[in-house]
Amino acid sequence: MVDPVARLVPSSRDEDHRATALTALFYAQYGRLVRTARLLVDDRETAEDVVMEAFMSLHRRWHTLRQPGDADRYLLTCVVNGARTQLRRRRVRRVHEGTSRDAHGVSDPTDAGATRAALMHSLRNLPTRQRQVLVMRFYLDLPEAEVAEQLGISIGSVKQHSSRGLAALARSMEVHR
Repeated sequence: MVDPVARLVPSSRDEDHRATALTALFYAQYGRLVRTARLLVDDRETAEDVVMEAFMSLHRRWHTLRQPGDADRYLLTCVVNGARTQLRRRRVRRVHEGTSRDAHGVSDPTDAGATRAALMHSLRNLPTRQRQVLVMRFYLDLPEAEVAEQLGISIGSVKQHSSRGLAALARSMEVHR
């Protein structure tokens, strides 16, 4: 079965085709991209901004796409890079404001909501690269090679960040039990 979005990308370069293809791509990918960005930046509003910036960038660079799958990869790359930029800005703001990260308490460790909150808290506290690798590998279910390509690192680095991130999450979740 042929993906309806893939058929739209980018066989024609006229404005009507671009608008139709981008609209279809937006409806097909927006929710997944916002969820991905939210896991990376932990803020829905910022995640939505990052995703909208990715779509605006794709609109501007539409003519550079060569293959149907390039639009999905381009959007994901933009989202990951946009999330990095937002995290860098937050870090700089915290340094200039002299503040540190907030700690979120967990009420009842037997509660499923509390467990999810503890996991999200633990994920937020991972180093940025480990968090990116874990989100891309286990939330987006991307193969190691694609994660490496998206992040511009080696497959060995993906494995290393994944292993260290999972170990840190396991240790952190033990504390919350």
